[in-house]
Amino acid sequence: MLTLLDEHLWFPDPMLALDEPNGLLAMGGDLSPERLLLAYRMGIFPWFDQSQPLLWWSPDPRAVLDPASLHVSRSLAKLARQGRYRLTINTAFEQVIGQCRQLRERREGTWITPGIEKAYCRLHHQGQAHSIEVWQQDRLVAGLYGLGLGRLFCGESMFHRVDNGSKLAMLGLCRHFARHGGRLIDCQLPNPHLLSLGVTTWPRARFLRKLKELQQQPLALSCWQPGELTL
Repeated sequence: MLTLLDEHLWFPDPMLALDEPNGLLAMGGDLSPERLLLAYRMGIFPWFDQSQPLLWWSPDPRAVLDPASLHVSRSLAKLARQGRYRLTINTAFEQVIGQCRQLRERREGTWITPGIEKAYCRLHHQGQAHSIEVWQQDRLVAGLYGLGLGRLFCGESMFHRVDNGSKLAMLGLCRHFARHGGRLIDCQLPNPHLLSLGVTTWPRARFLRKLKELQQQPLALSCWQPGELTL
């Protein structure tokens, strides 16, 4: 594992990441938009808590989702048809990341430190980070956020305050992203919730090859325009 210096905008080859802990590649550096974008373009992401230095990861295997292959359960399909919730895109990014941080802090701690929150809000204002919001009337009840790299979306975190709310946000993302030419969602690390949605794992080398390909393919500009989402 290498230590990064703030003045050096550089990362080691992600294939050099440690086996144990799985994917740990480097420590240090900063959370500038330039460094974060370089990291994601190389298949690297930050993950740490406030008691740790800034840590950068590229795990093997990598959790990914083909947006066209999202598993839609009967209950989720019924919920989507009922029209009880309204979905939007890029209308409340700061609220979404704030809710992700608050709920995780209460449950098990969070990697969404104040520095992370500020950094991703900067990326949002630059048109690089995006959010999906689920509303019950005027109340934000679920959502997710991440970064767009061409035809690949790098998912970061999600939250829900109603049953199946985060799954509804994922359904909205997958359908909207696919309609605009999106091909792959990076979910970073597998967990039971993600696996239930159809997330699979790829060897890191395969993911890195696909990342290089998809980030060079432009997405329809209308994809990330703020507004209502239709399912």
